[in-house]
Amino acid sequence: MKVIDKIKKAKHTLFTFELLPPLKGHTIEEIYTAIDPLIEFNPAYINITYHQQEVIYKNRQDGFLEKKIIRKRPGTVAIAAAIQNKYKITVVPHMVCGGFTKEETEDALIDLHFLGINNLLVLRGDPIPGNKRFIPEPGGHKHSSELIEQIIDLNQGKYLHEQLVNPMPTNFSVGVAGYPEKHVEAPNMEVDLEYLKLKIDKGAEYIVTQMFFENQKYFDFVEKCRNIGINVPIIPGLKPVATLNDVRLLPQTFNIDLPNELIGEIKKCKSNKEVRQVGVDWAIMQSKELVQHRVPGIHYYTLGQSDNIRKIAKAVF
Repeated sequence: MKVIDKIKKAKHTLFTFELLPPLKGHTIEEIYTAIDPLIEFNPAYINITYHQQEVIYKNRQDGFLEKKIIRKRPGTVAIAAAIQNKYKITVVPHMVCGGFTKEETEDALIDLHFLGINNLLVLRGDPIPGNKRFIPEPGGHKHSSELIEQIIDLNQGKYLHEQLVNPMPTNFSVGVAGYPEKHVEAPNMEVDLEYLKLKIDKGAEYIVTQMFFENQKYFDFVEKCRNIGINVPIIPGLKPVATLNDVRLLPQTFNIDLPNELIGEIKKCKSNKEVRQVGVDWAIMQSKELVQHRVPGIHYYTLGQSDNIRKIAKAVF
């Protein structure tokens, strides 16, 4: 079933979460270990992140550096198919612009369609580590709105090669990301919302937000979206803090603010175990308020570990 249909038919707030593919050389059992404790809460769908290639430099015998392109977390399509087959749960793999030509994008979409995976979260993707700005592949998409346009074309039976005989349309449902505190590259919130509306106008059917730690930021974001004509469901995304370093890393990595009250609680902690419990308690508080406001769903970012998400889900769902 399409995610948008699940949202429309739901009579209560949906529980969903996101997983990282295992590192190269690891097994899919790591994924199953993260999913198993959450099954009892009847997740409406599971997102699978995609991680594009990275650049590393290796010393050569002649003293020069050799540039190598590596992908540390391969197998998103295979993992999504394995999860859908094992658990009979809707999966939503990320589809990104970075690292793909338009032809490679079409091939990946065809593979997903063949596997019966018809839900996508469409993102531009981050710059390759070490690069300050996003650089698309030659012949690739610069913006997620362009990628959405290609997906919607496929849904209408429009492939890149027009000489195909009786091409069959695909049936993808598209979600996109929204940023309650503005995307780091947007000059201001108004421009960021214009980009978001363009993605909706191109065919995206729902929005999942970046993490936030004050619910008022989500409520304000929804109001701003409605004021400019964005009327699709907007699902809040939450990530419980888990380590002492999160006070520094989360704002730096995701361009978000942490409230003083939360920072104060983290500063009282002497170990990551204590911080993890603070993160659980704070996320429970956020989640309960969001449920009271009848949000369509709450999406949790697990980063591959689900013990804290299980505690939150048990208290909320």
